[in-house]
Amino acid sequence: MSLSPDTRTRIEQILGAHKVVLFMKGSPDAPQCGFSAKAAGILNGLAPGFGHVDVLADPEIREGIKVYGQWPTIPQLYVGGELLGGSDIIEQMLNSGELHEALGLPAPDRTPPAIEISERAAQAINNALDNAEDGYVLHLGVDPRFNARFELKPASGQEVVAEAAGIRIHLDLASVPRARGLRIDWVEDARGAGLAIHNPNAPAVVKPMSVQQLHDHIIAGTIDVVDVRPAHARALAPFPHPHEVLDEESRERLEALPKDLPLAFLCHHGNSSRQAAEYFRGLGFHDLYNVEGGIDAWSVEIDASVPRY
Repeated sequence: MSLSPDTRTRIEQILGAHKVVLFMKGSPDAPQCGFSAKAAGILNGLAPGFGHVDVLADPEIREGIKVYGQWPTIPQLYVGGELLGGSDIIEQMLNSGELHEALGLPAPDRTPPAIEISERAAQAINNALDNAEDGYVLHLGVDPRFNARFELKPASGQEVVAEAAGIRIHLDLASVPRARGLRIDWVEDARGAGLAIHNPNAPAVVKPMSVQQLHDHIIAGTIDVVDVRPAHARALAPFPHPHEVLDEESRERLEALPKDLPLAFLCHHGNSSRQAAEYFRGLGFHDLYNVEGGIDAWSVEIDASVPRY
């Protein structure tokens, strides 16, 4: 495939406008593939506000950038107009310190994070290590949404190694700050038994809120309501108090709100609003509520003048 002059010009304009540009699937806040999520997660910690292009929304750029840099896959990271590579190379450069150098940053902090492992959890982990293949070590990854994952695989020699309860834990550099203060325990309940990981760095969980509690907060002026329903549903049963609407036009503005702002998410019955609240939790908001029962419960319990549908 050849690259048209118009597409080449567009790519060069994008690269000229930003020192750091990630061509990816989706956006940094809503990546549409695991590789793009990994690359964006690394850059979020090093170069906040980096330039990005959603190739899924621009097929011409999606195919053109592959020809431009002679690199067949997405994502692709450019720094100063130079192609560095895809997600695996970005991760390798992060752990070696080369990415910091390319971005003009000081050498990375390789101080191991303090991690606490309970006695029962340590026993379970050691049992797994005893059955691991020769040369395999314990890796811990913590993604941008603070989901932690253990994996047994060979060491690359570039990881940061923490030690807790006599267990050596290998971490990539992106996971190190997210893992500081991690506490690992072993729990048994009705769902079964397994490791439980408490991360003090993670945003607080989304909390349930009844419609009566929502009413009280509105009267007190201590909550902002975000209606996530589509336009036709809002027209059928308008929420009768001042509120925000989550749609494509407002999304960017709402995502830029202060992270400590109390937000209550409202939908028809409380399902879509829970998903929206979790999305904002992933952005770092930490005072989030889901209105249980949604506008339907509001009509039944608070204000019968609001139509049910």
